[in-house]
Amino acid sequence: MLCFVNPEQAQHAPRFEIFRGERVPCHEGPPRAAFVEQALREQGHVLRAPDVDSTPWLTQVHAPRYLDFLRGAWHDWLALDAANADRQPFPSVWPVRTLRSDVEPHNFIARLGLYSMDNGSPLSAGTWAAAKAAADCAASAARALGGGARAAFSASRPPGHHAGCDFMGGYCFINHAAVATQALRGGGAARVAVLDVDYHHGNGTQSIFYDRADVLFCSIHGDPRTEYPFYLGHADETGVGEGAGHNLNLPLPAGSSAGTWFDALHTACARIERYGAEALVVSLGLDTFVGDPISQFQLLTADFVRLGERLKRLGRPTAFVLEGGYAAAELGRNAASVLQGFEA
Repeated sequence: MLCFVNPEQAQHAPRFEIFRGERVPCHEGPPRAAFVEQALREQGHVLRAPDVDSTPWLTQVHAPRYLDFLRGAWHDWLALDAANADRQPFPSVWPVRTLRSDVEPHNFIARLGLYSMDNGSPLSAGTWAAAKAAADCAASAARALGGGARAAFSASRPPGHHAGCDFMGGYCFINHAAVATQALRGGGAARVAVLDVDYHHGNGTQSIFYDRADVLFCSIHGDPRTEYPFYLGHADETGVGEGAGHNLNLPLPAGSSAGTWFDALHTACARIERYGAEALVVSLGLDTFVGDPISQFQLLTADFVRLGERLKRLGRPTAFVLEGGYAAAELGRNAASVLQGFEA
């Protein structure tokens, strides 16, 4: 399979995050992509740098002022104090209910809070370069499908599905699955389905396409009553306006077995088939793995082969876009297993 790897991914390397009240090394770091690339290479896949500039699609899925903030965030942080080069910025105030979000503050930390849904997306000097190159990978995978490829894989890091039109969150800055989807639409696909199989609900992707009928969003994830992102991902969220009926959430209890998870996958695949999608984007989160340190489903590596086999039977041109998965040493093997099943 043609696989696009991010030549800039290691530039996004924050040193720590705040996890459950503690300062800990980042769960989402450069070794994740390195393990994936190694496993893909060993399996004989063709690895390439991205060959498409994602800018036209970025501006269709993200607000201009948010992109401007991301592009200049590190420069603005250093402009406050040169010593900030050795510090990580974190938001400390957010525009929650009754507060205004239409006026952009001048204060950097206030702007960081304006564009953040949480404090779970630490910035570093190379964040913009890495996120933009990851979006280029996703756009390149979409272009490959438009050129006749049956499938393509985007090793996008940092991940993207929690990023909304004008906010970052959950390690995500640019929504790469949304970029791939928009690129497929621009390339002539009248209907595109997005299937998010990450343990955590793809709140950003849902919000971007929630009022659209040309994109079907399906997600299998941990119940938001107990699992991140908590405030979106419930089964009664089915779309609004033209998008009514084009959003399917399948929340499952923490600790769900592989059997329960595959029952939900069957439901999602049946919905995609009824929708008549001309192309499929898979937000390939692999934190459903039983050994993941921050998630609680029970899939084994062999189950990811089975996942790939099931997606192949949908018979759609398919762009795989890497999302979460924080058992880093196993991440590459699990990603390669999905592609193995798809190509079997």
